[in-house]
Amino acid sequence: MNKIAGLLIALLLAVVVGGGLFLSTWDPPPPSAKIEKVVPDARFPR
Repeated sequence: MNKIAGLLIALLLAVVVGGGLFLSTWDPPPPSAKIEKVVPDARFPR
């Protein structure tokens, strides 16, 4: 039983480390949707 628990912990650790490495090296593409919003003049202080 200890071998199975150790194997599961090692597998979980490998998945967490692998996921962290993937996220640290991944360069996601920036959003390509253009957003235009009209801001009324009343929101700016004079």
